[in-house]
Amino acid sequence: MAGRANLAHQIGLIDFTSAGALARTDRDDGDDARRVDQRAFYLGLGPSGPQVVEGWYGVPYGKPLTRMREYITIVRAALARDAPLSFEGEHYQIPYTRAGSTGLGKPLKCIQHGRRDMKIFTAAISPAGLALAGEVGDGVLPLIMDPERDDLIEPHVKKGMQRAGKPQDFNHFDIAPFVAVHIGDDLAKCRQPVKEWMALYIGGMGARGKNFYNDYAVRMGYEAQAKKIQDLYLAGKKAEAAAAVPDKFVDTIALVGPPARIRERLQAWKAAGQRGSVGTLIVAKADIAGLRLVTESVFS
Repeated sequence: MAGRANLAHQIGLIDFTSAGALARTDRDDGDDARRVDQRAFYLGLGPSGPQVVEGWYGVPYGKPLTRMREYITIVRAALARDAPLSFEGEHYQIPYTRAGSTGLGKPLKCIQHGRRDMKIFTAAISPAGLALAGEVGDGVLPLIMDPERDDLIEPHVKKGMQRAGKPQDFNHFDIAPFVAVHIGDDLAKCRQPVKEWMALYIGGMGARGKNFYNDYAVRMGYEAQAKKIQDLYLAGKKAEAAAAVPDKFVDTIALVGPPARIRERLQAWKAAGQRGSVGTLIVAKADIAGLRLVTESVFS
């Protein structure tokens, strides 16, 4: 279960929906965004990694950031409806006239009218991905974040803002990390699902040498631990990989333990919100009690 707690403007909790850029078409996402435009909805897009793109979707990994840039351009044009949709890019061509086409395609407009100001977020934690988010997005969705390490995200986002000629501030850009919440008196038991989650991503969500989550853990200062987690996970020792995730790492990126402990740790996230370093918390892995606790703590 996931919810959204806005720290900067305190607008409450809502469901968060995301869509993978390779699992759907750009016109589909523009169309669905129109259909839900009366709800509080942000469009989240992520390019994934080569292991998933080529191993599951069956397409070349190619240039994921170029593809994402083109994809967002198309979605924004579809939402705006200023003219029948046409696009000529390296990855996408609309209408399609390349090999195998019938030649019958023509520029079209969606018959539904939606919001041209639909906010588009990208999922990113790599320096290049964060820069692209700053360049073409309205926000970024880091799966892992240390609320006290602005240096791991903000400089890269600002680089993209500069490239696009945007103001290099976060008044109109939202950093929205996923933060797992597990409430309970047994701290080790609360940490365990987060450790298993992080073992999957740091250890197994990508091939060795091409795992963005592992790279990010290294940048956070956990180089030896990240290597050990990956070695164990790729050797099929998932329980041992989870056990190798440090308690401190879990406590940094998640909210776990008794309510009083979570309220205390939430202060670091609220401080990040006051600095403008976090605009929204995507409350992940939480039950109703967790959502209620975070909501009450943020708004108190």
